[in-house]
Amino acid sequence: MPETITSKKIKPATEPAEEMSFWGHLDALRGHLFRSAIAIVVVAIVAFLNREFIFDSIILAPKNPDFITNRLLCQLGEWANIPALCLGNIELKIININLSGQFTTHMYISMFAGLIIAAPYVIWEIWRFIKPALYDNERRHSRGAVIVMSLLFLLGVLFSYYLIVPLTLNFFGTYQVSDSVNNQIALSSYISTVVSVTFSLGVVFELPVFIYFLAKVGIITDTFLKKNRKYMLVILLIISAIITPPDIISQILVCIPLYGLYELSIIVARRAGKATE
Repeated sequence: MPETITSKKIKPATEPAEEMSFWGHLDALRGHLFRSAIAIVVVAIVAFLNREFIFDSIILAPKNPDFITNRLLCQLGEWANIPALCLGNIELKIININLSGQFTTHMYISMFAGLIIAAPYVIWEIWRFIKPALYDNERRHSRGAVIVMSLLFLLGVLFSYYLIVPLTLNFFGTYQVSDSVNNQIALSSYISTVVSVTFSLGVVFELPVFIYFLAKVGIITDTFLKKNRKYMLVILLIISAIITPPDIISQILVCIPLYGLYELSIIVARRAGKATE
């Protein structure tokens, strides 16, 4: 009996899960992607059936003078005597120039809403696919990864929607090369601007997560990040200039939280480095 016990192989705590074949991994990935797609489609159907709320109260709301950000910035501009902050005087005229434009836009926005709202579940499915390949100590140090990634993504989306989108619409919507040229914004142009700005900020806010995995594999360290702060600040300013309208206020408003995320990434890289020692 003792020999039976001692001869039994016990899996080390640091050993990863049992290896799967290529086709096994592919089949598992297909299952995770399928469930993620189902979740997105279900939420998209709900969004499609609530057209008036999705468009009037969410997508088209930032262009209205009574949007909460426009009102607050206007009040701040009056208090600080900075008229440029007052965005309450704009009212974009949006037109549709394609026969099927409104229907295709309805479908597109419904799928985008499904992706945004179902993002935490999609991230969870991706994590379930990656988790078996991790060692036990890596799993311990990665607890809460789904929650952190979901919160960062949604925080970036909300930050963009409530601040960057109104500033972007105000700049491009009021910019004129001549007083004789009026702005009538195509629906497709408006939608693409709102979606691209919103989604890009959601992805950029995942910077600490990307840094964590880079630090785990030894590609980057907290010392490297500290030494290159000034270069990273220039890069963040460039990123801010790309995803915002070309005015200094918008760029600063985006660069500040991005730099805060960079400082958070240094802490994350330090902890990831200690975990691998």
